[in-house]
Amino acid sequence: MRVILPMPDNETMARALARRLDAELGVLDWRRFPDQEAYVRIASDVRDKHVHIVCTLANPDAKILTLIFAAAAARECGAQSVHLVAPYLAYMRQDRRFEPGEAVSATHFARLLSQHFDSLITVDPHLHRIGDLKDVFSIPTRVGAAAPLLGDWIGRNVDAPLIIGPDQESEQWAAEVARRAGAPHVVASKHRTGDEHVRVEMPDLATWSSRRPVLVDDIISSGRTMIEASHLLAARAMARPYCLAIHAVFAAGAFDTLARLTERVVTTDTIAHASNAISVSDTLARLIEA
Repeated sequence: MRVILPMPDNETMARALARRLDAELGVLDWRRFPDQEAYVRIASDVRDKHVHIVCTLANPDAKILTLIFAAAAARECGAQSVHLVAPYLAYMRQDRRFEPGEAVSATHFARLLSQHFDSLITVDPHLHRIGDLKDVFSIPTRVGAAAPLLGDWIGRNVDAPLIIGPDQESEQWAAEVARRAGAPHVVASKHRTGDEHVRVEMPDLATWSSRRPVLVDDIISSGRTMIEASHLLAARAMARPYCLAIHAVFAAGAFDTLARLTERVVTTDTIAHASNAISVSDTLARLIEA
């Protein structure tokens, strides 16, 4: 028997998974004491059951201790196994030491989660130099791909699209989105000079001037890449672009700026946001069943 247990603010995804899997929807009793320490109680019977804790890990520092307490409480209550369903997985960017003394947070975060869960399920982790999650996690990991979902949405909703990837690393990913959408694709060049400073160079788009540009990326955080690309497209008199991404991290002001520059901003529901229009619940459910 499976129990789908939502962490705070993950109830919508947990309900969708429970319906899809015909599983029990668990209840977590959670609050903060006046001193801001967390109180956690498993308010469902999990004895001898497989518990899948749903917790997207945007803004992870505010969530991680409560998540670990919930996993520990589930084990203490007799759960047969405890698994983490993290539609968005944080802390994968810092995957090497660039300056002396830096913490390689990807390795440490993976080790921390591996100590408390029997497996991890996620969607399109933001990996650079890590080839596979098994390189940093010591527990089984299953990864879902959202590119087909983005491609299908574009195919249904955008006439004559041109898929534009933000950088060379996105070539394979943008190509899959384009294939699913039945559209051509091009890839821009990106040069990052700081956390919020990027320079984007767009290829010659004269051949595609009649098409609707669709900017795609796996994650929007500061939004600078999409914002700069939108300005470049406007300067070339292209139609206002659609902007699609998997993970709606959105630093302060990023969404509002993009919404002014683009036809529409669309994301998946790996992180709850007003731009969500594509659900990954079926993808996650299939991974849980695998």
